[in-house]
Amino acid sequence: MDFTGKTVIVTGSSRGIGKAIAVKFAELGANVVINGTSKTVFDTEKELTEKGFRVKAFEGDISIPENAVALVDFAVDNFGTVDILVNNAGITRDKLLVRMNDEDWDSVLDINLKSAYLCTKAAVKVMMKKRQGTIINVSSVVGITGNAGQANYAASKAGLIGFTKSVAKELGSWGITCNAVAPGYIETDMTAGLSDEVKEKFLAAVPLRRAGTPSEVADAVCFLASDMARYITGQVINIDGGMVM
Repeated sequence: MDFTGKTVIVTGSSRGIGKAIAVKFAELGANVVINGTSKTVFDTEKELTEKGFRVKAFEGDISIPENAVALVDFAVDNFGTVDILVNNAGITRDKLLVRMNDEDWDSVLDINLKSAYLCTKAAVKVMMKKRQGTIINVSSVVGITGNAGQANYAASKAGLIGFTKSVAKELGSWGITCNAVAPGYIETDMTAGLSDEVKEKFLAAVPLRRAGTPSEVADAVCFLASDMARYITGQVINIDGGMVM
């Protein structure tokens, strides 16, 4: 997989899975635009540029329409185009439904789902002119199975799956593919805070009997963005050690 000369945007990429995806693309030769909502995204930019990678950071909440457009414009201004968009930005606000407030619901749907809509809408305007491009949405197995205490998160991730399939059907004739990955139990900051009891429960449901790594998610994302996957679109690839099958 060689992405030399290609430009990739990875949202929510200052840490965790997003950072691993950005690093993998950079290692494979891509120009990478990373995004976060705090100044830490510039720390990540410095870390990666010091390793010789071509990386530019954009700070901003991309669930705001103006910021999503500005992110794509930033990529074009710095690298000339956008070839690949990875919609990874995501948060959790876990609560039982009866205790969930409107802000818990709205913030998760905005960051996890609306930002993907906004960034995709902006990026495909660049891709359609070239009649080629790749969009990859980072969903979750929770979007397939649901999960108690995560009605908002599950709804957002299930929405990404429907969004993926619709975009694939709309834009296939323009040479643009759109796929999703659905990670399972992955070792990240988001899962580090889980209790040992919850972790053991997750691992018991995984046939491979271990958690996945952000790098393993990044491997699948890069494959879907590569020429090896040029005839794959509208699909959801579970990266979960067999948790959901």
